[in-house]
Amino acid sequence: MPEVDTLDALEIRLAELQRTNGEAFMEALFKGYYRPLGNVIFRVVRDRAVAEDLMQDVFLRVWNNRDTLTIGTTYKAYLYRAAMNAALRHAERSKRQVAWDEASVPEPGADTTAERLDGLEAEQLVAEALDTLPPQCRAVFLMSRQEGLSYQQIAEALDVAPKTVENQMGKALRLMRQQLSGFFSGLSSWLL
Repeated sequence: MPEVDTLDALEIRLAELQRTNGEAFMEALFKGYYRPLGNVIFRVVRDRAVAEDLMQDVFLRVWNNRDTLTIGTTYKAYLYRAAMNAALRHAERSKRQVAWDEASVPEPGADTTAERLDGLEAEQLVAEALDTLPPQCRAVFLMSRQEGLSYQQIAEALDVAPKTVENQMGKALRLMRQQLSGFFSGLSSWLL
């Protein structure tokens, strides 16, 4: 079987295989999308085992509905949407299970500027700030900044309006700035 070079070629191949060969369709779908979708889910749920379970559920649903599955956009957009929905549902269920008084929110200004200049410390602060974002807001932020997707691509993957993506991104940036404001103000005073 020839190697697929482009996303469009993969989409065309998947459409043909869905009509003609269910097993080859699932194999191509799995090989083409399992890893990137797993990474997206992992960034939301922060647990490798849970991410793998959710991915299995997504692909199992596709397998069970492969004969009647109708894709309105692209397979990529459909799978991203299904994966994000699974991750967000899991995150919401988990969030309800954790009491607010047990949640740990980093205390602003707890570290000195010298400690914060350490690269690993800065990464940890960013990760903690990301953890404070609401699940859908975090997903939009990560899809934009780490996956490199455009607002339009994110909107298609999440099946929302581009304006919603823009609003979620603005909210994410505002919340991230607030969480990291102590770090940036300490850094700027240290540099001056």
